[in-house]
Amino acid sequence: MTPRVASVGSFKAISCWSSPRPGEEGEFERHYWDVHVPLAAAIPGTVSLTLTRTDEGLEDAEPSYYRVAETVFESKEALAAAMRTPQWEALRADAAVMHERFGVTLANGLGNPIAVDLTAPAESPEG
Repeated sequence: MTPRVASVGSFKAISCWSSPRPGEEGEFERHYWDVHVPLAAAIPGTVSLTLTRTDEGLEDAEPSYYRVAETVFESKEALAAAMRTPQWEALRADAAVMHERFGVTLANGLGNPIAVDLTAPAESPEG
């Protein structure tokens, strides 16, 4: 009983931030929203930008990341073109400032998102 899946024809960059040093969350959030997010939103070719503050972990565990940013581009090639722009360089430079200023780390991943149709009837293994 496998749900139906379909490629959504886009390419996603996922960035996962660690927690800032204790007591610096407020300053981190101000910098994130006032400086970093506008830089990210200005990246040419960005189709969508979704930001999540992971305040909770599963089953009372600490969350693995403090913040997650999902940036969608039309294609892998569109992301590659965006990475050659001054706006991308400004975003990377600000990330370096955030590493130094708040003691955060950043993990990144890239890939093709796949949509799962949760309303489609499941197909039987017999076909």
